[in-house]
Amino acid sequence: MDDRGPAVAVAGAGLRGAGYAGRIGRTGRARIVAVAEPDPVRRERFAAEHAIPPERRFPGWREMADAGRIADGVIVATQDAEHAAPAIAFAGLGCHVLLEKPMAPSEDEARRIVDAVERAGVMLAVCHVMRYTAYTRTVRELVAGGRIGTPLSVQHLEPVGWWHHAHSYVRGNWRREDESGPMLLTKSCHDLDWLAHVMGETPARVSSFGRLSHFRPENRPEGAADRCVDCTAEPRCAYSAPRLYLGGLRRGEGWPLGAVTDDRTEEGVLRALRHGPYGRCVYACDNDVVDHQVVNLEFPSGATGVFTMTAFTPAAHRQTRVFGTSGSIEGDGERVAVHDFVTGETEVLRPGEGVTGGHGGGDEALADAFADALATGDPSRLRTGAAESLASHRVVWAAERARRTGTVVDLASAEGAR
Repeated sequence: MDDRGPAVAVAGAGLRGAGYAGRIGRTGRARIVAVAEPDPVRRERFAAEHAIPPERRFPGWREMADAGRIADGVIVATQDAEHAAPAIAFAGLGCHVLLEKPMAPSEDEARRIVDAVERAGVMLAVCHVMRYTAYTRTVRELVAGGRIGTPLSVQHLEPVGWWHHAHSYVRGNWRREDESGPMLLTKSCHDLDWLAHVMGETPARVSSFGRLSHFRPENRPEGAADRCVDCTAEPRCAYSAPRLYLGGLRRGEGWPLGAVTDDRTEEGVLRALRHGPYGRCVYACDNDVVDHQVVNLEFPSGATGVFTMTAFTPAAHRQTRVFGTSGSIEGDGERVAVHDFVTGETEVLRPGEGVTGGHGGGDEALADAFADALATGDPSRLRTGAAESLASHRVVWAAERARRTGTVVDLASAEGAR
C-alpha cells in the first residue's frame, strides 16, 4: 500500500459496485484504481468519475484478474451467479474481497470462496449491510445486554413492496432461480443473517412455506396486453410500468429507473418500456421466484423466530419484534420501543431517525469499514467474517430445502450429511 491509501478495484460497476466505490471515493479512505464492467457505457462513466486510466478499464473481471494484483482490495459486485469465480480468483492474487450478497447461488460455491480466502489469508467482507447501521447496533446491544431478559422469540418482516417486487423479481434480473437464485437467497439472506446477529446465535432448525401465487398468467386481467404501453387495463393495474418509471423520472429518482434506461427523457423511458424487459406485463413474464414466504426458526437456546417476506406491502422499513422474559422490543428501522415488564414503562429510542443513505446508512458504513480494514489490516473493523457469513447463508439454503420438501431441516444433521 502506498502513502496515498489502499487501492481498490471494482468488478461490476452497476448500482451496488458504483455505490460502494462512490462512497470510498468521496471519503478518501481509499483509491479506486481499476474497473471491470462489460457494459461499455457504465464502464466509461465509472472510469471517468474515478479518473481511472484506460489501461485499468477492463471489459470483464477475468481480464482484470489477468493483470495481476493491481489493488489491495476488490469489490465483487457482479451478477449473483458470477460471484464465486471472481472472489476466488482475486483472493488467490492476495486481494482482500468485499463481496456483494449473496455469497454465491450454491453452498458448494460459497464454501469454495471461504476456503480460498482462508488459504490466501485475506479478509472477506460479505455485504450484510444491515449489520452496519446504528439501528442494528442499538437493537443488538439491548438484546445482548439483557435489557429484555432472556430473548425467547422474534418476529421479523421484510416488506418488499409491490412495485419493488414487480421491478426486480418479476421483470428484472432476479426473477428466475436458474439465473440468480431463490428469492430468499437473493433478497433476504441478509435478513436471516441479521436475525442471527441480533439474537446472538445461528438457528439450528428451520421450516418454511411459500410460493409464487399472484404473478402468474392465470391472474392476468381480461384483455391485458403483453406490454403496459399497449394495455387498456394499465391505468387500473397496480403494477403499471409507465406509472412507476415515468413517475420516477418526474421525481428525479435514480433508482429503479437507472436499471431501465440511461435516457432520462419521457421518450427514452417509453422506448425502453416498449422494447425492454421492464415494460412487460407482470402476468406475462418468465418469472418463477416466490412472491411470499415465511421461515420458522428454532435457535440452539430454544428461542424461536418467524421471518416473513412478502411482495404485497407498501414501501417501508423492515419491522421487528423481540420478546424476552422481562421486556420486549419493537423496531422499524428508525425507532426502537423498549417495553419494561417490571416498571410498565416504554422507552423510545431513535437511532435510525433522519439517517440518509442506502439501507439506513448501512451501505456507507460498510464501505467505510472495508476501506478502514484495508488501511489498518484489522479484520475486526468488519462486522462479519467468512465463516460467519457462510453459517447464515446455510440457514437460507436449509429453509429452501424445507420449503421444497415440506420438512423441518436440522442444520447440524445437514452439515454432517455432507
